[in-house]
Formats: sequence, C-alpha cells, structure tokens
Amino acid sequence: MSGEVFTSRRRVRFADCDAAGIVFFPRYFEMLNGVVEDWFAGPLEASFRELHLNRHVSVPTAAVEARFIAPSRLEDDLTCALTVTRLGGASCGLRHRISAGDQLRFEATQTIVHVGASLKPEPWPEPLRARIAPFVETAP
Repeated sequence: MSGEVFTSRRRVRFADCDAAGIVFFPRYFEMLNGVVEDWFAGPLEASFRELHLNRHVSVPTAAVEARFIAPSRLEDDLTCALTVTRLGGASCGLRHRISAGDQLRFEATQTIVHVGASLKPEPWPEPLRARIAPFVETAP
C-alpha cells in the first residue's frame, strides 16, 4: 500500500473512558470525525468552517465498518492514520488505523460523500479532488 498517509496524534482523555478505564467504543467514532476534520483543514485546505458556512456543502458519513482490536487506556498516546481507498465521483472511501506505539488498537473503513446545499451528492470540486488524490492507496 502506498500513497500519502495523513496522521494525527491524540492522548486518551478521562472523558474518553468508561468505568473500566478503557476507551468507550463510541469515542473512536468521534476520533474518526476529528481526524477527517483535521485532514480537510490541513492538507486538503478546506476546513469544515469553509465547507459548511462558506461553500454550503458537507461531507457526511454514508457508511462505516469498524474493528476493535485492543483496548486503549487513559493517557495512552494514540496515532491516527488515514488513507484513501477509493475516490469516486462524489464519494471517498477512507481507511483509518489507530495505534499506540506499534500496537494496532482500532481500524475502520468509512465512506464520506460530498453533499451540496440540496443535501444530494455532488461531484468533488476539481481543486479538492486534486488534493485528495495523493492519499489514494496504490498497489505496491
């Protein structure tokens, strides 16, 4: 698998944990959304503020599939990695991997869709498509 990888780091906070002291599973989905938001604001140069308030478009999740591999605990330092599995006309497949050190903790695939003010899918604008393209996974 090649293609650029977007990474961000995050420390597990007390609010992320359940009574057992491990990350409560829905928090991983919040983390995914944060990674996508950071990816758009960073290398894609299209913050959610820009998309939602100025362009009147959004990128909602149409599908997500997750696998919980090992627990994460309070104050673990997590690395979140995002790559693109598929770039369609209006959709984009994402692969997420969350690790602590060398240990994979969580992985997911997600499909986001570029949606206009009409709440219907619209093609990715060419400048945005061009910035997404380097993250597409290619065969080795």
